[in-house]
Amino acid sequence: MKKPYIICHMMTSVDGRIDCAMTEQLPGVEDYYRTLDELDVFTTVSGRVTAELEMAEGIFKEKEFEEYGKTGYSKKCDARGYEIILDTKGKLLWHQVENMDKPYLIVTSEKVTREYLAYLDQQNISWIACGKKK
Repeated sequence: MKKPYIICHMMTSVDGRIDCAMTEQLPGVEDYYRTLDELDVFTTVSGRVTAELEMAEGIFKEKEFEEYGKTGYSKKCDARGYEIILDTKGKLLWHQVENMDKPYLIVTSEKVTREYLAYLDQQNISWIACGKKK
């Protein structure tokens, strides 16, 4: 089995916050995005806040609150790489993902609702539910 090769390319403020509105004003932000493009990575990982600002289409409004309560997954496609989003509570809305070069893979906790996972399935978005608390 090959080990993954991980590059941690990120930008944050001195106090450790990742605030897109703030960081996009920092000197060198153009270099950050140019370098990201040049890396040409297969898979990227984003947290919920970044994904909400840059990729999502809003906030999911739950009507039912039954927790999934176990580890599980739903694989919707094979791809060379993925856009992995860490959304532990299952809060973000997504557009239809047909024919994306890097399809979404949403990582949630076991506390995610069954309703949210059904929504992801309906949108044809792969997901992994893992972790008891977060």
